[in-house]
Amino acid sequence: MDKNVKIFIGVVAVLVIAIAVAAVARKGGGISDGPGKYDEFAACLKDKGAVFYGAFWCPHCQTQKKLFGSSQKLLPYVECSTADGRGQTQGCIEKEVKSYPTWEFADGSRLSGEIPLAQLAEKTSCALPQ
Repeated sequence: MDKNVKIFIGVVAVLVIAIAVAAVARKGGGISDGPGKYDEFAACLKDKGAVFYGAFWCPHCQTQKKLFGSSQKLLPYVECSTADGRGQTQGCIEKEVKSYPTWEFADGSRLSGEIPLAQLAEKTSCALPQ
């Protein structure tokens, strides 16, 4: 094999490996950085009976989730949208969820819209980390 071809293949191989490493690093590679700042808070919300109703296509729901950072995986979240984004799941119809995001609490009260974490803490008596 020609020397230039070997060099070319080596450069391509290095580039492919570098791109793969960058992609894995960007997505976190499945490696956890440890607990999230709001892990205990999100778990407390669930323990206190709070439920977060939302839809995957809802920008306000995405903003609400982002407030929790990596702890959003622990939220008591219920997806209300059908997979095609054109309808509502039966469970959310039965719960009469009319807008997203909607938070429902153990006492039956609800708050709609992007709710500040401090307000969720006050409503549930869950400690908000500083």
